[in-house]
Amino acid sequence: MLKPQAVVLGAGLMGRLLACALAQRGHQVEVYDAGSPDAELAAARVAAAMLAPLAESAVTELAVVRMGQYALTRWPQLLATMSQPVFFQQSGTLVLWHRQDTAEAERFAGQLARTSDALATLPRAQRIDANAIAALEPALEHRFAQGLYLPDEGQLDNRALLTGLAHQMQVLGIKVHWHTPRTPDEVDPGPGAWLFDCRGLGAQPQWAALRGVRGEVARIHAPAVTLSRPTRLVHPRYPLYIAPKPGGIFVIGATEIESDDLSPASVRSTLELLSAAYTVHPGFGEARIIELGVQLRPTLPDNLPALRLPAPRRMAINGLYRHGFMIAPAVLDAVLEIVDHDDSPLATALGLPVIR
Repeated sequence: MLKPQAVVLGAGLMGRLLACALAQRGHQVEVYDAGSPDAELAAARVAAAMLAPLAESAVTELAVVRMGQYALTRWPQLLATMSQPVFFQQSGTLVLWHRQDTAEAERFAGQLARTSDALATLPRAQRIDANAIAALEPALEHRFAQGLYLPDEGQLDNRALLTGLAHQMQVLGIKVHWHTPRTPDEVDPGPGAWLFDCRGLGAQPQWAALRGVRGEVARIHAPAVTLSRPTRLVHPRYPLYIAPKPGGIFVIGATEIESDDLSPASVRSTLELLSAAYTVHPGFGEARIIELGVQLRPTLPDNLPALRLPAPRRMAINGLYRHGFMIAPAVLDAVLEIVDHDDSPLATALGLPVIR
């Protein structure tokens, strides 16, 4: 019996996850991507890969929060199927602020409380004092008088995951055409085969509503800083996150600019990100800048992800915006339900739009 066929366009985060999942389920999969196994053209390469549904509820809709909560359970299961290890952590998020930003912090805390009221299964933010902050992060002792602790939130190593998924595609026998961009009109997957368009902003000609939102992120090496979990700094102008990765690496971000400009990071953005990080821990002053990354997040008008099925066995998956790692497992499982049953109760339950 012939294996079912599937073609995936785009090998960023979503494309790699989908290709591997389909191959594991018995499909014969072929992938086309404009870039290389390093994913240098993908927004996912310049991400912090934080899995923080409650924290992100301050800037997004409940549907995204539901998807993020779902993904916290699914990520360990997905990572367990891979042959290469990927750093994954679920030690919660620490939210801090300086005294002059207390009003902004109270507004932020109120938003989180409203989210928890709406989603009773989501752990509530816990108010903590200076002693509790020092117990969670000894390196911050005497630096902050109060904060919030968001239990169960997590993160993973985005680049290790992308590398691991590229390796997994090899292990699974997936035929990958690197440096080979293709549009849906340029590929004939054959009768009865699925064609999935996961190209992010590369799909703009076919999905005109897509736009790019510029994000700038610093990757630094700071072995003297011993933060052990993602930390967010509340600020009215440039809210900041610091995500510790293995080997003394920290990802500090991120700006959010309505622009499709992919030029190098600006001096202003760099100064704001690094200066804010320095106020969290002075050890960042002696850190070494490894990279100032810039990418465009593929975004739809409502800032929500969507699945679009323009024809039988044709699906476009896009609009993951700034929440790619946080929601990708939920989007993946909804796609697989549609492949199997032409419908997705999961998408309905989580609020993931499916456009036919």
